[in-house]
Amino acid sequence: MSYECLQYAVSDHIATVTFDRPEKLNAINGVLRNEIYAVSDAIYQDDDVRVAIFTGNGRGFCSGADVTGPRPQGEPSTPSQNDRLDDMGWVGKLAMSIYEIGVPTIAVMNGVAAGAGMSIALACDLRVGCEKSRFKTVFAERGLSPDSGMSYFLPRLIGYGRAADLIFTSRNVEGEEAYRLGLLDRLVAEAEMMDCAREVAGQMASLPPMAIRSGKRVLQYNMDLDFHRALRNESFGLQFARRSPNDQKEQRASFVEKRKPNFTGT
Repeated sequence: MSYECLQYAVSDHIATVTFDRPEKLNAINGVLRNEIYAVSDAIYQDDDVRVAIFTGNGRGFCSGADVTGPRPQGEPSTPSQNDRLDDMGWVGKLAMSIYEIGVPTIAVMNGVAAGAGMSIALACDLRVGCEKSRFKTVFAERGLSPDSGMSYFLPRLIGYGRAADLIFTSRNVEGEEAYRLGLLDRLVAEAEMMDCAREVAGQMASLPPMAIRSGKRVLQYNMDLDFHRALRNESFGLQFARRSPNDQKEQRASFVEKRKPNFTGT
């Protein structure tokens, strides 16, 4: 599938999604929004993909919803009946499309991430950034409350008080402070961000894919559960991870033969 507002490539089991509206700091218009849905589904359906990296072209990761441009050609002037019945709207769909991809996701924060763009970054499992990385909740400035999953992701990442600070003040958070707060998981030089992300992704991709998928699912399911229900989910996750008999054999064989394993997910 070809895309108009993003670039998509897969190499060595790693998918790379690059938002490609640099003149708008990769702001989300109707075309990019629908392409994010499509590419997220493509990653979910592709067993060859084991990790996904999201980043932006140019000076920004994603500056949020594009409120300045014209309605994209071909986009209906009124939402469909199903869209009108859906109380989550496109912002809810956007959050779910990233969060539910099923494989580990890494955001490379090459510049500003604001509003829904910040929410996309928070929906990823890890974030790699540099001194120029910048987070801004922005919703309060526009007379809005948080959307695209920010009210869910942000307090779970950095705690309620810090989340309240960022949402109620809409202040910029950059580089070292973002790393200290927990918005960034890796802080490296600007030129090293993609190499760092690919190194981490490569480590993940080298491990048994069913185990990694199961691990992500258990982590997500257990975010808000009591201890006993979490243990039951872990038990289900173990059963799921073990549905790769060839990988189980390969793990044992590579250990005995003192070589690097080659996991296939089968």
